[in-house]
Amino acid sequence: MKILLQNCTLWQPDCRFESGVSVFVENDTVVAVGKDAEKRAYDVVYDLGGARVIPGLVDVHTHGRAGKDFSTATKEEMEMLRLSYARQGVTSVFPTLASGTDEEWQRAIDSIQACGFDGIHLEGRYLNPQKRGAHPLPLLSLPDAKDLEHFLSRIAIPCHVSAALELDEDGSFTKAALAHGATVGLGHTNATAEQTKLALARGASSFTHLFNTMPPLHHREGGVLAIALQATGYAELIADGIHVCPDVVSLAYHCLGKEHLVLVTDSMEATGCPDGDYTIAGQPVRVENGIARTAAEGALAGSTLELWQGVRNLMRFASVSLEDAVRSATLTPAKMVGIDGKVGTVETGKKANLVILDDALEIAGVLLDGNWIIDPNGGK
Repeated sequence: MKILLQNCTLWQPDCRFESGVSVFVENDTVVAVGKDAEKRAYDVVYDLGGARVIPGLVDVHTHGRAGKDFSTATKEEMEMLRLSYARQGVTSVFPTLASGTDEEWQRAIDSIQACGFDGIHLEGRYLNPQKRGAHPLPLLSLPDAKDLEHFLSRIAIPCHVSAALELDEDGSFTKAALAHGATVGLGHTNATAEQTKLALARGASSFTHLFNTMPPLHHREGGVLAIALQATGYAELIADGIHVCPDVVSLAYHCLGKEHLVLVTDSMEATGCPDGDYTIAGQPVRVENGIARTAAEGALAGSTLELWQGVRNLMRFASVSLEDAVRSATLTPAKMVGIDGKVGTVETGKKANLVILDDALEIAGVLLDGNWIIDPNGGK
């Protein structure tokens, strides 16, 4: 299918909107943008009447939604999940695996790879027991290079690994991840400032859900937060106003900026569903007023946040423009996990993933791999 989109107000990588832009899509790829797009023969044309067009959103940390968890979902359920994310404007997803058994991870990895996701995020297992959050203690293990390689050997798509890297004493765990081509984040950690600096020097490049499952900032030992807030790498942030209060979201943004702040949801299977009883990686969770907590200990267990709402929250909490906030949910996360050559902007040669916004900044159209998930002309 050859699609011409005319009269777009298109978000640009330098964080501005340009009006009167045309975009030509052929099959699953953006083939031309601008004047060259108008010269192509098309099958169908859409005049967007000046509507804002942004890249499809990129969520690099999400455990599930719509009643399904990536750790336990079947291949068919994962295919359903990919479409469910797209209906919310999220066209690039790194399904995130919380702590699980070897068999659970192996099965989930194989299913994820069979469903066309952009990558995978291994968050569980290699965590500091003191900062484990909702992860069950019996499923944790020390960061071990051979154990990690056992899973990485099965993964042929981009991979991001979160771990308590202060427990990677000789650096072999990080070295194994980087040798595979994975990106590495410091998370569920009790690291000191010096241990954090060492992890970055060894190749870690991000911080997993900043502030959550980390020691608080202290003026005598700044710890991981003192280093992260100096924009020494990318930093995930759950901008739901619950995991991190609005004032601290604002502080993080003004320390890190749009080039380093990565909006994530850390969403769990109750996202898009009513309050009630759910699970995360098989662990019982109770959701009340949209807040997910473990049934046993009351620890926060992921979120029910939609990523586009996170963008709007960032705008409100930190007085950020739409142009800048969009980057933290598109190009910046794509750069964090090394997929910015394919997604994160609407440019020639990249995937035909884009979102159309109406005047109220609601999602009015979604194109996923060149197919309309939400047709701006009213069809779905």
